[in-house]
Amino acid sequence: MEESKSINPNAMPTNSAIRHSALEHLKGNWLYPVLCTLLFFAVESIAGSIPFAGLFVVAPLGMGFALAFLLFVRGEAEEENLVTKPFSVFNHYGRWLGASLLVLVFTFLWSLLFIIPGIVKAYSYAMTPYIVHDNPEMPVRECIRQSQRMMKGYKMKLFLLDLSFIGWILLGIISFGIGLLWVLPYMETAHAKFYEELRTR
Repeated sequence: MEESKSINPNAMPTNSAIRHSALEHLKGNWLYPVLCTLLFFAVESIAGSIPFAGLFVVAPLGMGFALAFLLFVRGEAEEENLVTKPFSVFNHYGRWLGASLLVLVFTFLWSLLFIIPGIVKAYSYAMTPYIVHDNPEMPVRECIRQSQRMMKGYKMKLFLLDLSFIGWILLGIISFGIGLLWVLPYMETAHAKFYEELRTR
């Protein structure tokens, strides 16, 4: 029997179903997600070449990139608005910088215990950008804790979802990175769909 035919109405959709839902959401709407990714790459490349800018610009901007696709999935960031949505984190820079730096520090510290604990914790913290957005009054450390609670029992599922994109990522890389302009929006839309499903559990 296929997993998607589970009789449990509260069960998470299969990863295949999440990918399909993400692709359906992008159908006919690729232009601005691709432009958003292109702009993100450009700023990341420039900032990453400047000492400390990679940490203080790229880190919060990475969370903003994830946030842009959550708003895209919710229909709150459409067309040209999506392109600049990642930069909205700079409107509340201290909060987003704090969240991104704490996630980086915690992940790094766990990585000191070998790579696997670091990877596990990275997936524990994966929902942090969405929670920070959805709970503007919640302290960022509590947002991280909330992500850990939400991801309990779902870390492997998200890891397998990411793993299912490996072929597309490799194709994107061998196309001199051009293909990643389509692969990353696909992945980020799937991640946002994952969160939207997970927060209803």
